[in-house]
Amino acid sequence: MARPDTRTEHDSMGELQVPADALWGAQTQRAVQNFRISGQPMPRGFIRALGLVKAAAAEVNGGLGLLGRTTAAAIRKAALEVASGAHDAQFPVDVFQTGSGTSSNMNANEVIAHLAAGKRLKVHPNDHVNLGQSSNDVVPTSIRVAACLALREDLQPALVHLRKTVERRARSLRRVAKTGRTHLMDAMPLTFGQEFGAWASQLASAEARIADSLVRLRRLPIGGTAIGTGINADPRFAPRMARQLSTLSRQRFEPAADRFEGIAAQDDIVEMSGQLNALAVALMKISNDLRWMNSGPLAGLGDVELPALQPGSSIMPGKVNPVIPEAVAMVCAQVMGHHTAITVAGQSGNFQLNVMLPLIALDLLDGIGLLSRAMRHLADDAIEGLSVREARVDEALSRNPILVTALNPIIGYEKAAAIAKQAYKEGRPVLDVAREATGLSTRELKRLLDPLALTRGGVPSREGG
Repeated sequence: MARPDTRTEHDSMGELQVPADALWGAQTQRAVQNFRISGQPMPRGFIRALGLVKAAAAEVNGGLGLLGRTTAAAIRKAALEVASGAHDAQFPVDVFQTGSGTSSNMNANEVIAHLAAGKRLKVHPNDHVNLGQSSNDVVPTSIRVAACLALREDLQPALVHLRKTVERRARSLRRVAKTGRTHLMDAMPLTFGQEFGAWASQLASAEARIADSLVRLRRLPIGGTAIGTGINADPRFAPRMARQLSTLSRQRFEPAADRFEGIAAQDDIVEMSGQLNALAVALMKISNDLRWMNSGPLAGLGDVELPALQPGSSIMPGKVNPVIPEAVAMVCAQVMGHHTAITVAGQSGNFQLNVMLPLIALDLLDGIGLLSRAMRHLADDAIEGLSVREARVDEALSRNPILVTALNPIIGYEKAAAIAKQAYKEGRPVLDVAREATGLSTRELKRLLDPLALTRGGVPSREGG
């Protein structure tokens, strides 16, 4: 018996009660009752893409004469409202649901049908909104559309912004030499420009890898319907869908050459997840370098000073921590975990269908969003405002025994090693010990051991040699 706050809906399994103010129908309600697991609905980016897919399908089916013009227009309008976020509260289905994402597809079909219907217009969720489609091609298509949009609108601009910020700081510090480090131990000098330049190159490589993977991610399996054969879909549906989605999203899409692959396998998504994982590896390296360089300021390396953003301790007054690199490092760890989950989900294609699609959507889009926001914080709140502690850096350089490496071609490795050990043991500058041990003049040793000159590489030689 219906309560005042519910209404009766039915599907192929019978009747059940739905909240009176809900736009969804019976199948969505069953999913709400069946999947009370995380309390987390599908991500906004996925719902946006799902709305775009339904809008494109209405346009294509209308153009093919499979839907009446009025019905097609009403569905398209309602679907675009869904894409805009106007009805996000009407998508309550838990991420951890049926592996094909059927519940979310039907959620969209029912909400759009409800919105599109009028006094004289009957709109059916399956027969009209889902015409020429199956959950099995709609959901993997929506994941790809959502990911491509998030990459173009959020991640790629943030990545470029971070790279350009790093490059700008590298140029400004191109003549400031510092002690290099290998194994966390003193090594030959390099400039801050060279060190930051390596970060910028990592980021540029990440940009290129992501752009390359996008080529495959843009291939949509829509039109394959249940298993890839395209049963109940007009043969013209798939190519027209790709064109219409390209128009709606202002992003280039194309129909998959093999829709069986796009439904059963999600290898292109696993590949893109791998690129996010590689980007996370680069960002973790950059963040940890910054943390080490900022360490101290008295008992650590103290090469740089990051902007002071907040008190660092509830008990130690005056303590300031590298909070942005730490936050970014945690984002990187999360994205690496997402990649493991997506890898497991990607291999869960049993015969003609992958059955972990909602999890793939959640972790892929979450990773893109986290990385996008983290990179802007790293650029604007850490790298842009850091300052070099030049006195500290110069002092460390002057006492770096590894500078003696430059004398190898002149005095030999063993004699140079002895000088390095003596300089370290006595806490004296290499130049002073080398002058005593080699007989080379102070002027020549200053030339040979000049840290900035050593950052340019090459083989040192004696004056007049």
